[in-house]
Amino acid sequence: MKLDRLIAAYQSMGRQAAHLAIAGRRVSVDGLIVTDSHHPVDRFMRIELDDAPIQLPERALYLMLHKPAGILSATKDEQHPTVIDLINDPDRHTLHIAGRLDRSTSGLVLLTNDGRWSKRLMAAEHKVPKVYLVETSEPIAPEAVEAFARGFYFHTEDITTLPAELVILGERSARLTLHEGRYHQVKRMFHRVNNRVTRLHRESIGAFDLPPDLKPGEWRDLGALAAWAGLNSGDSLNFRNSGFRG
Repeated sequence: MKLDRLIAAYQSMGRQAAHLAIAGRRVSVDGLIVTDSHHPVDRFMRIELDDAPIQLPERALYLMLHKPAGILSATKDEQHPTVIDLINDPDRHTLHIAGRLDRSTSGLVLLTNDGRWSKRLMAAEHKVPKVYLVETSEPIAPEAVEAFARGFYFHTEDITTLPAELVILGERSARLTLHEGRYHQVKRMFHRVNNRVTRLHRESIGAFDLPPDLKPGEWRDLGALAAWAGLNSGDSLNFRNSGFRG
């Protein structure tokens, strides 16, 4: 939302009066005077007019969770436990999921109530890397590496998957890096090389690594500074020393 729109709605001031108030240096955002009527604002900012608050900031949440297999990546479900059920926080009802996992898949899930943050993290054009550990029912053929790098055509969506990096770790295990998130993508890709995924675990999303000391079902508060810094960092962040809750 633009600042002038928020001010105009305050006590039905109207757009012209809002512009005059902003130009007259009567409006502050998070303690700083703002004179640009088009300054972007959101519900996490404190807005004041003539030193009187007209919007108090809501609490922003940025969490990482070690999702166990068998838990739904959903905010509510009447039959199965969800990732939200694992979060012990009074504002958990405000959260949404940035990067879902299948019910049978374990690993890193990010949750937030900040739509700008999750959109920047998960937008397809940003091609944020997601890293998975994969175990399969059959030995992984060496030629699968090149096949994953070329991409696979999915006729139901009429798309070809982006080049993916497959690193074979053992006879039936590999590390896979994707830059997109199609429906059941990992399982479908392995099906194309005549193999079946028996276990799938997500290690990281972009700069956010799942810490080795974060046990299944436990979660951690990233904090706003670390969360936003992670979007612009080329280095992995595992937040070992950040506040733990579980």
